[in-house]
Amino acid sequence: MKTAHPQSPVTGIFWMVVTGLCFICVTALVKHMGPRLPSSEAAFIRYGFGLVFLLPAIGALRAAKLSRRQWALFSVRGGLHAIGVILWFYAMTRISIAEVTAMNYLAPIYVTVGAALFLGETLALRRIIAVVLGLVGAAIILRPGFRELTGGHFAMLIAAVVFGGAYLLAKVLADEVRPSVVVAMMSLFVTLFLAPFALASWITPTWEEIGILAAVACFATAGHYTMTLAFAAAPLTVTQPVTFLQLVWATALGAIAFAEPIDIWVVLGGAVILGSVTFITWREAMLKRQITPAAPATKF
Repeated sequence: MKTAHPQSPVTGIFWMVVTGLCFICVTALVKHMGPRLPSSEAAFIRYGFGLVFLLPAIGALRAAKLSRRQWALFSVRGGLHAIGVILWFYAMTRISIAEVTAMNYLAPIYVTVGAALFLGETLALRRIIAVVLGLVGAAIILRPGFRELTGGHFAMLIAAVVFGGAYLLAKVLADEVRPSVVVAMMSLFVTLFLAPFALASWITPTWEEIGILAAVACFATAGHYTMTLAFAAAPLTVTQPVTFLQLVWATALGAIAFAEPIDIWVVLGGAVILGSVTFITWREAMLKRQITPAAPATKF
C-alpha cells in the first residue's frame, strides 16, 4: 500500500516560493540575453542542455512498453510544447517581463476549456464564470484599441493556448505511464521538433549566450523539481495563490533591471486571471478531482 505524504502547508508555500524564484531567474536570463539569437535556436540550445538532466530516466524509458497511440500522443505533445517554447522566447525578448508572466496565467484557463471539450469534463456555471473572468483579465492586460499590440503580445496569447493543449495531453499520458517517462519523452520530442527550426536560421552563439542558456536549463529544471515538492507538501488550493508573487517579482525586476515602466493594468489583469484560476482549482479540489494545473505547471 502506498503511504501518503504528510501535508504541510508552510512547506508547500516555501517550495512554491522557491519555484517562483527559479522561474523568475529563467525570465531574467532570457530577457538579458536579448533577441540576437532566433527564438527557435535559443529554445533548442536550452532543451539540448536540459537533456543532461534526463540521464537518470534512461532506465525507465527503456523499460516502458509504449503503444503506437502513446507514441503519437507524445509526438503531438512535443510538437505543441515546442511551438509554445518558441513563442515564449520570442515574446520574452519583445514585451515586458510582467506582461509575459501575467499572460502565461491564461494557460490553466485554456486547460479548463479544453478539458470540457476533449476530456468530457462538465463545464458548470461557476467554471464558465471563472473562464470569462480569466478572459476579462487578458483584455485588461492587452486593452485592445487603447494601446498598440505587438507580435510579442500575440505570441504569448498563442503560447498559452498551445501550452494548455500540451498539458492536457500530459494529463492523459500521466494516467498511463510513469511520470518520469512523461517528462523524459517531452524533453526528447521537444528537442527533436525544435532542431529543424533552429538549423534553418542558425546563428553561431557566443560563449556568453551558451552559458546563459545552460543556466536557463538549470533553473527551469530546478523550478519543476521544487514545484513537485510543493505539490507533495500541500494541496493546490494552498500553493496556487502563491504564484501571484511571480507577477510582483516580474514587475519589480522589469522596472529595476530593464527599465520597464510599471503598468498597473498588467498587474490588475494578472490578478484577475490568477483569481479565476485559483477559484477553478478550489472547486475541483472540493469535487475531489484535479484537471486545472497550477499556473507554473504549463511552463517549459
